[in-house]
Amino acid sequence: MSISRKVLAAAAVAVLFTSTGVIPADARPKNQARAVAQPDWLEQNIDNPNVRIIEVSTEPGIYERGHIKNSIKFVWHTDLVDTVNRDIISQANFTALAQKAGISDDTTVVLYGDKNNWFAAWGAWIFNIYGQKDVRVLDGGRVKWEKDGRALTTAVPTFKAGNFVANNADKNLRASLAKDVLPVAKKTKIAALIDIRGADEFSGKLFAAPGFQELAVRAGHIPGAINVPWGSNVNTDGTFKTVAELKKLYADKGVTGTDQIITYCRIGERSSLTWFVLSEILGFQKVKNYDGSWTEYGNSVGVPINNPSGTIWGAA
Repeated sequence: MSISRKVLAAAAVAVLFTSTGVIPADARPKNQARAVAQPDWLEQNIDNPNVRIIEVSTEPGIYERGHIKNSIKFVWHTDLVDTVNRDIISQANFTALAQKAGISDDTTVVLYGDKNNWFAAWGAWIFNIYGQKDVRVLDGGRVKWEKDGRALTTAVPTFKAGNFVANNADKNLRASLAKDVLPVAKKTKIAALIDIRGADEFSGKLFAAPGFQELAVRAGHIPGAINVPWGSNVNTDGTFKTVAELKKLYADKGVTGTDQIITYCRIGERSSLTWFVLSEILGFQKVKNYDGSWTEYGNSVGVPINNPSGTIWGAA
């Protein structure tokens, strides 16, 4: 590109940023500034037509009691999954969902939710799987927004249909039991398996942490996995730790982004938060989330586990 054309291109980007307040997604590398929306920035862009805000929470009725202005609600267990096949939402259904939400190819999508953004991160993972270019998660999620005394509304917005069309699902972002996880467990493939559950679940002392309904008939973890609980990624107020802190956290565990990384938990929602940190904030290129997670692995016949506690399902 000639110098004059570079100048014109830069000027065009500057004009777009000035008019919309949004830098085109493909102009940004993956990093914390691109992937994490700060509350002040969101307030400044709350009426920006190129920004679509989506709440993905788990507490029933929480959106209806009050939500961020111009945000719409996605329900993770009906909108973002295939409830018949235990699968993520299909390509066609995700296209329809996104278009109905007014999302176009150049829309900046900002997700937030309760429970430290667990399912907001799941939503971000789904958007990335289907090729949306600019996907962000609100720092601190709904909890910090409320604690900071920022405004909520009960008004439900509607938008003109967008033109987003989902790509084929990106298999580089999603791990399967047979092709990705089991070969690592049996040491025929190399990858860093990161179990983000609590220490007692990882060791097999507990089959499930209190309050978790999803069960497996075996306790423990996938052979070769390391334990980095999801909470290690965030501060006490739910905001993400700094890039330097996150890099050190994983480097101390031997995870530097060189090899393939697979994250898992019980059903893939908490591990999607860790996927988001490693892939979208730290910019590691080879990170997959295993949404089958322990409920699939721990219930599967003929696959090995590591259970240091020696607990056995049904034993006294």
